[in-house]
Amino acid sequence: MVDESTGQQDARVRDENTRDEEAVAKYVESLGLTLNNIGLPRMPARVFAALTTSDSGEMTAAEIAEALSVSPAAVSGAVKYLEQTGLIARERAPGARRDHYRVFDDFWFASMLKRERMLEMWRDATREGVEAVGPDTPAGVRLSNMADFLDYLVVEIPKLFARWESLNADR
Repeated sequence: MVDESTGQQDARVRDENTRDEEAVAKYVESLGLTLNNIGLPRMPARVFAALTTSDSGEMTAAEIAEALSVSPAAVSGAVKYLEQTGLIARERAPGARRDHYRVFDDFWFASMLKRERMLEMWRDATREGVEAVGPDTPAGVRLSNMADFLDYLVVEIPKLFARWESLNADR
């Protein structure tokens, strides 16, 4: 809406291509806190939130540090953590001097695929534990139950992925 007396656009109505950077900054902190509360370390949670709210989905370490008002050293540790967990990827264009950190539009899907392999490894290690402590001991029963649950997840998660891909393809 335009105020007829001033010819200015009403502040409550935003162009579709503009962002309220103050609202975005507040959301980044809110999302970071939520991710921290569910187990992600604080700085990686904030960096992840900043990347997910970036329209391009990518930023340099300097851009992240500036956006979050933190030191480059804090960003360095956070991006290393996020890269190791598969939540972001580090990229460098040929001839470029700086790395860019990217979150992908399907990052949850890709991240869960990596975790599927982790579950298989955990299940296999748990089965070894059953043999080590003995299947009829309390610890053996506990480990056996854990291995059975992990095996269930290993079987069911690919089915969930397939259903998600089907639903996503229909959109």
